[in-house]
Amino acid sequence: MKVRQPMEITFEAIDEDRPGAKWRRVYDRHWHGYSRWFLSEGVRKRSTYLASLRALRLHMPELLPVFEEICKVSGGGDLEARFLSMWCPPAYIGGCSQAMIGGAEPALIRNYDYGPKLLEGILLRSRYCGKRVVAMVDSLWGVLDGINEDGLTVSLSFGGSPTVQEGFGIPIVLRYVLEIASNTKEAIAILQRVPIHMAYSIAVLDRAGNHAMVYVSPGKDVEVHDLCVATNHQHKPTWQRHAETTRSVEREAVLLKALASANDPDALLSVFLRPPVYQTSFDRGYGTLYTARYLPQTASLELIWPDQRWVQSCDDFEEGSRTVQYVATPRQ
Repeated sequence: MKVRQPMEITFEAIDEDRPGAKWRRVYDRHWHGYSRWFLSEGVRKRSTYLASLRALRLHMPELLPVFEEICKVSGGGDLEARFLSMWCPPAYIGGCSQAMIGGAEPALIRNYDYGPKLLEGILLRSRYCGKRVVAMVDSLWGVLDGINEDGLTVSLSFGGSPTVQEGFGIPIVLRYVLEIASNTKEAIAILQRVPIHMAYSIAVLDRAGNHAMVYVSPGKDVEVHDLCVATNHQHKPTWQRHAETTRSVEREAVLLKALASANDPDALLSVFLRPPVYQTSFDRGYGTLYTARYLPQTASLELIWPDQRWVQSCDDFEEGSRTVQYVATPRQ
């Protein structure tokens, strides 16, 4: 029998208010891979710098100063700026499960499911637009999931359609939400007006326990739902092969059952750490790379793996690193 070798990811916590030397080290580590992905369809498929700048100025003007700053730190090149704007990027397709609990102690719990070789593994505390934000980073300064000092937390899951249209990559939009919004109502207003290039289900939860699951999808109106669970389809699967491969319907059913039986954050968390919600097809480029639990009342989070946990918050943040091993197992 062939022995499956473990894969490793080193997660790093970085504290840097504005883009500087620490961010530049992350850029140097990942730019080669990102540039190859960004140009995978040819340079003519990507929007020009001027078009990207106009889109940012129109839809997310508050981000312009930090965008210009981060472009400067990266070296000020045309290609780098086009990538960092995240306007009309190539498609990216993943997995993810997420669930929210309201009430006196609101919580958002999510599994991030993706290929181990494609995760940056950076947890960044920053103050780009005045608010403290702690977030898992993607595309060098975008957000996969995160929380701000007001207790507003957001996370994403792929919405189940490969269709692409003109719009921003979702990581920069979630960055914008956390930088600007203070509550769920304000976050929804942003998601309703900023164009996003692919389908996503975006979980939003604030300190008061107000929550929403926002469906964005190319060619369709933004939908705001009073839902607490999302996996990788909206309403019902439309990309059947992806849904079956990622067990989207099965994961959703398990999470809905868990929420119905006990509105308990610890009980719900235990479901995220077991199959089918927890996935281990790492050798096929797909599995749960981390579980995150966000607690809006304390503006804090906990990154969780089967053998370790890491607690951070907007107020109390410690730089450091954690190395995690991933072993692929047969589908359960």
